Amino acid sequence: MHFPPPQTALSEPNGMLAFGGDLSPQRLLAAYRQEIFPWYSPGDAILWWSPDPRAVLFPHAFHQSRSFSRFVRRCRWHVTLNQAFAEVVSACAERGAEGSWIGTEVEIAYSHLHQLGHAHSIEVWDDETLVGGNVQIPTYPIICSGDIRSVIPIFSDHPFQ
Repeated sequence: MHFPPPQTALSEPNGMLAFGGDLSPQRLLAAYRQEIFPWYSPGDAILWWSPDPRAVLFPHAFHQSRSFSRFVRRCRWHVTLNQAFAEVVSACAERGAEGSWIGTEVEIAYSHLHQLGHAHSIEVWDDETLVGGNVQIPTYPIICSGDIRSVIPIFSDHPFQ
């Protein structure tokens, strides 16, 4: 499975690199290893992207504000790993009027990656209610993070966002 070099992605639309192919585990992993990801509307051809610049988080540079620290101390939330993968992917796909690039084909492909041990979910719970989460595909030396879903407005300040 070969992709064009990410440096050859279009500047407009930013990051458009290739189209076609499938969402097989081999192709998805090959793409993520090169910082390429699928993003397309359900029913359309698969589009492969590598935008520049990318949103990159450096954990050592994270600064937690005082207001967020107070929020965390009072918060009843707890975080789990891989406890509700299907629910997180499904919640990411439910975007209502704003739409989502995660259709049934993508849900199935990510679930397959998860079954193979290549995709993980981080879940945020308020007691027993899933209030946020994201899907990640770790590929050395980076972790590619898929969609993020939150149902509580303050969650936009959470480090996942």
